[in-house]
Amino acid sequence: MLTPCSKISAPFLAQVGLAFLAALPICAAAPPPPSASTYGVKVVEDWIPMPDGVRLNVSLFMPTGGKPGEKFPAVLEYLPYRKDDGTAPQDYPIHSYFARHGYVTARVDIRGTGRSEGHTPSREYSAQEQQDGLEVIAWLASQPWSNSNVGMFGISWGGSNTLQLAMRHPPALKAIIAICADEELFKEDVHYIDGLMHVDAFEVTMDLQQAYLPSPDYPTDEKTLALRFDQPPWSLEYMRHQRDGDFWHSPERPLNSIRIPIFVIGGMLDGYRNSIVRVLEQVKSPVKALIGPWNHNEPHDADFGPRIEWRDQAVRWWDQWLKGRDTGIMDEPPIAVYMRHWYPPDPNLKEIPGDWRNEPGWPPPETQLRTFYPSSGGSLTTMPVVGSDDLKYVPTAGVDGGFWWGDLTNDQRPWDAYSLVYDSPPLTEDVAILGQPHVNLEASATAPLADWFARLCDVAPDGTVALVTGAGTSGAQRESASQPADLEPGRAYHLSFDMYLTSWVFPRGHRMRLAVSNSWWPTIWPTPYRMDTTLYFGGEPATSIQLPVVSLEPASRPHFSLPVPSDTLPGVHMSGNGWPGEWKVERNEIAHSTRVQWQGNGVVDYPWVHQKYHEDLIYDLQDDHPDISTVRGTAETIYRQKGRVLTFRDHLTMRSDKQNFYYAYTRELLENGQRIRRKNWQETIPRDHQ
Repeated sequence: MLTPCSKISAPFLAQVGLAFLAALPICAAAPPPPSASTYGVKVVEDWIPMPDGVRLNVSLFMPTGGKPGEKFPAVLEYLPYRKDDGTAPQDYPIHSYFARHGYVTARVDIRGTGRSEGHTPSREYSAQEQQDGLEVIAWLASQPWSNSNVGMFGISWGGSNTLQLAMRHPPALKAIIAICADEELFKEDVHYIDGLMHVDAFEVTMDLQQAYLPSPDYPTDEKTLALRFDQPPWSLEYMRHQRDGDFWHSPERPLNSIRIPIFVIGGMLDGYRNSIVRVLEQVKSPVKALIGPWNHNEPHDADFGPRIEWRDQAVRWWDQWLKGRDTGIMDEPPIAVYMRHWYPPDPNLKEIPGDWRNEPGWPPPETQLRTFYPSSGGSLTTMPVVGSDDLKYVPTAGVDGGFWWGDLTNDQRPWDAYSLVYDSPPLTEDVAILGQPHVNLEASATAPLADWFARLCDVAPDGTVALVTGAGTSGAQRESASQPADLEPGRAYHLSFDMYLTSWVFPRGHRMRLAVSNSWWPTIWPTPYRMDTTLYFGGEPATSIQLPVVSLEPASRPHFSLPVPSDTLPGVHMSGNGWPGEWKVERNEIAHSTRVQWQGNGVVDYPWVHQKYHEDLIYDLQDDHPDISTVRGTAETIYRQKGRVLTFRDHLTMRSDKQNFYYAYTRELLENGQRIRRKNWQETIPRDHQ
């Protein structure tokens, strides 16, 4: 229920008395409305000149019907995902909404992508990309229609860009909204999850997108192909950097260097959600946070509900900081969060049960940290007991954990079968947690390299196991992710790490479970040695999990509206099954091998081009040979225009042995069925504690 403050009749109040009211959470008065939607919208294409002569293409969503000479703030979204033939269907409902409320929004393709000029950048968040972003902000502030105030917003890459540019203090940038964003690139981006090597559809898809030609003409002249098609794949560069360091931190500045107001939005099933906690804890300027149950989506268009309207809250935010209008948004509690209640493990769930709550700060002041200790025999109790448990490393275990610490997942029992599991007694009352559980492991391995994964789960009375949250760590990175070091076989090490941000109510009669394993395949590349690991209990510090327990009833609850009908881009139709796509598992019990096959596809029709894409990944691994791991990926995108068909394809193969990774990538372009360009990259890269 989105608005929990229902009407209460006077006769009912007379019957129950004031004691009943004292037990209810306080429901704040409805917030002031944002600027009215009084404008029309027109889209203007323009070019933004850079100092070196390169021009970036921008779509300006401009209010119409205003007063003569009226000036507007600018709101920028800046990313490489091709505004004209990539993200246009998703962009239009958001940008037009803001324009109708009196903002000029700017959707800009970064250099070398989409319609913008220049060569494709050598990596995500390059120095050139960020310098260009500063120029874009200054250009927007200087336009004759501008009131000189600029905001930024974006999701994923675009959200991360808002943080990175805010760290660089452009004078005209006054406030940002970062949605599903992240600034910890080595530990939490999609290349090294928890600092551990990860390969998914982003690799093959983004490496192919680097080659896409400028729309709408898709020229195939030599200069354009050299600037786009011939540029090296990013996945190769990321494989060369297997430890934390300057490469990963060069786009970043400390979060506490940000001086402007930040509105962070995310979901409890988004893999980037930990960034919200760091913003709340480190940023000193005004911060507001909205944390729902969603995965990697905007709240009005999430894969599962409850969906809410967030654009009205964004307009209130922009009104406050870009128009100087007191909307009351800063008088409200700074954090609105969705408390998830138990639900069965089901990747097809349409609605997450739970309720909204306000929090006055982070961590919530009422938080009580409760520590639980595993012990031999599989129990999870409030007192440590001396002992130990051994676990055989099964490299192919972990498929049921999903492809990152996000999205809806299946029943965890198949993964638990190859894990050490520890259960609490059945709970005698409901228990709510909100925050990042903390894990301490005392562990050893019989090999010089091992990973550990810890999961917090909810065990229902019928035996089904729901994943609540989790995290992993490399034993090699126990002291430093930038200076990894081998384990000494048989020696016990202390491993301490936070799980991912979560909210959850464990119902009475359920059990809490801590599960510990050494593999999460195919999400994380397997360590190369056959081995056993040991978990030790009752020492100092003791193996434990610490839970952030909060009250079931908050002091107040927020109000949100259901999503309003959105403007749609005329003449554009979408269909398909992209992320999280479809996947299946095949097991050969004789060879002790497993294959995971993933695929996604889609079709988009624009008035000027028909676009069709397909991508797939195949992961192969034998339990008896964890060093020999392979992933093969392909992607194909077809642009079909009158009398012309362009086909972009790529093929990626990554495999390993104990010493090396072997990388092979091919990119090709066909015009009307005839190949006109092909590029290959191959490299042997030493394993660096991955």
